[in-house]
Amino acid sequence: MVNLLISQLRTLKGLEVGMAALAWLLIPLVAAIGAGLWGSWANRTRKVRGDGPELIGYARFREAMEKPRPGS
Repeated sequence: MVNLLISQLRTLKGLEVGMAALAWLLIPLVAAIGAGLWGSWANRTRKVRGDGPELIGYARFREAMEKPRPGS
């Protein structure tokens, strides 16, 4: 589709090369803006969850591993 747009721009007299170059430069510009928006969205501040649930789970795991196995 972009090639079609660029070929359409060539039909304009006097602006053939400059407009084609600008059209091709728009692709990385739009990609960079999109990447910046996505990066800021992905790095947004979320609810901070403490280490409490993980530490409680680890303590339960450690206690379970320290118990003697039945039948040993």
